[in-house]
Amino acid sequence: MNIAVPPSFHPDTVQSDIFPDNGEYVLKVLIGTPPYDVYAIVDTGSDLFWTQCLPCDQCYPQTRAKYDPKSSSTYRDVACPSQQCQLLDTTSCASPSNTCNYTYGYASASLTKGVLATETLTFASTEGSPVTLPNVVFGCGHNNSGTFNENEMGLVGLGKGPVSLISQIGTTFGARQFSLCLVPFHTPPTISSKMSFGSGSRVSGPGTVTTSLVALQDPTYYLVTLNGISVGSTYLPFSSSGSIAKGNMIIDTGTPPTIVPRDFYNRLEAEVKRVVELTPIDDPQLRPQLCYGSDVQAKGPLLTAHFDGKANVVLKQTSTFIEAKDGIFCFAMTSTDSPGGIFGNFAQTDHLIGFDLDKSTVSFKPTDCTKQ
Repeated sequence: MNIAVPPSFHPDTVQSDIFPDNGEYVLKVLIGTPPYDVYAIVDTGSDLFWTQCLPCDQCYPQTRAKYDPKSSSTYRDVACPSQQCQLLDTTSCASPSNTCNYTYGYASASLTKGVLATETLTFASTEGSPVTLPNVVFGCGHNNSGTFNENEMGLVGLGKGPVSLISQIGTTFGARQFSLCLVPFHTPPTISSKMSFGSGSRVSGPGTVTTSLVALQDPTYYLVTLNGISVGSTYLPFSSSGSIAKGNMIIDTGTPPTIVPRDFYNRLEAEVKRVVELTPIDDPQLRPQLCYGSDVQAKGPLLTAHFDGKANVVLKQTSTFIEAKDGIFCFAMTSTDSPGGIFGNFAQTDHLIGFDLDKSTVSFKPTDCTKQ
């Protein structure tokens, strides 16, 4: 999609603020004319950008006022049928209005329903002059339910599919790239970090490691290959059989824990237990999680994720054990019966992570995201 930008604009300066929100992260997006602040979950594991819209037939409670299409001079319904309506494969035409109705669901059983529309988005730039993007397709959600809280006004889908924000922006800012830095869990919500778009978002310099994205059938996911994880100096391969499928992990900012196949998880947990010289805490509410007292954040082992291409990502102790209850810290990983897994946002914290769709790579650079 070709989007006009001001002629004086330097294509490497587009940024937005990310705020921590109890295990999720919300991106500040300015939508409409005049611009209206939307704080929406940053999600690299899905495609659609949507926000709760008036009139709300069935919406979850939200602290800030809901976006009202009638108050924006640049809001337009997407026609049905049209090419824009086909950017998402879960749409239908509603007569007699010919609006493009959508339904979009998530693994958490959350759901949004509404109409696809276009709007102008406004982003900050490091130069100080805001940058506007007209005609961005988004979901005007009139019926939304699930695990969302009152600070989360919707969701920003940053996957690779055709309707995602990064796909729509395309090369407007010089390259199909973006980077983000997530502050650690339980960082005060007033402390923000940055998300950058375009050629200026490339992650490089000392300490940067890069792994390749794997193209499988699903158009949305950022799939990478995790060969194994080291607990201290002990290396544990992803598969005990020796053969590792390419693209076995999704990098997903919208899922907090790291999720791995059960066999791999059991070996990881056993090794963590072996090296942590503390007594686990058995809390009936937290079973079957492996939990310790607060000492574990200082005395716990360093975990290193080994991705293809010798991309070794060292996880901070603060992202390996997460405070689940006052004074009780639990192992920030869990198991699945699926053959693949998810590299969640706990493990991503305090790294500048760059997604490059043109080169099909993901880069990690250790960074104090609270100072970004």
